[in-house]
Amino acid sequence: MLDPPGKSAEVFKLGSQTLHGATLSSFTSIAMDPYPLITFALRIPSRMATTLNLTASSPSLSTQSDSPAHMVINILSSNQSKYATAFSRPDLYPAPFTDPDIAHTLTEEGLPVLEGSLGAMSCRLVGRGLPLHDMEFLSDTEDPRIEAGAMDTLWGAARTRNASRTLAKGAVASELFIAQVTRIEALASTPILPLLYHRRKFTSCIPCPPESLS
Repeated sequence: MLDPPGKSAEVFKLGSQTLHGATLSSFTSIAMDPYPLITFALRIPSRMATTLNLTASSPSLSTQSDSPAHMVINILSSNQSKYATAFSRPDLYPAPFTDPDIAHTLTEEGLPVLEGSLGAMSCRLVGRGLPLHDMEFLSDTEDPRIEAGAMDTLWGAARTRNASRTLAKGAVASELFIAQVTRIEALASTPILPLLYHRRKFTSCIPCPPESLS
């Protein structure tokens, strides 16, 4: 089993509604050109996954290239383990943004950038989540003959199919989301270490000596 190597916190707001947050362990970059793209997976059922899918299908929140950011991804630093816990345990932290220890500023879209992070990226969804546990759906969407409007039908059918599907004992289901980076919001002003999660514990890494980089 591979342990998640790092942690990031995703913050999202649907219109004027309450902010949603989640701790990600699968966040990674997948492309720089022609568009900077990142991806992450969320285990379902998940309030965050549901909210993101509603956003991607909402006419009022377009996924076109000129639309505003849908979310901010904060790359957590080694002293932000509380942040990672707060955004992964809604049972213990139902309203993390009201916690005075979780300081943040707002982007032009009103999304929180967590103070003390390594950096933060405003991102725009490129579509709804892909159900990684549904090979039938993934195979259908690879067909180049599918028209854009037919995707809604395929996605709805997948939802209906998965609602009645029983996974094997111990198995988990997840959805993969892809987003375009639209703006870099913040960078650490001083060198700080990243927050890592290894063998069910928060940790960091040892700084690499400068001479070893040459």
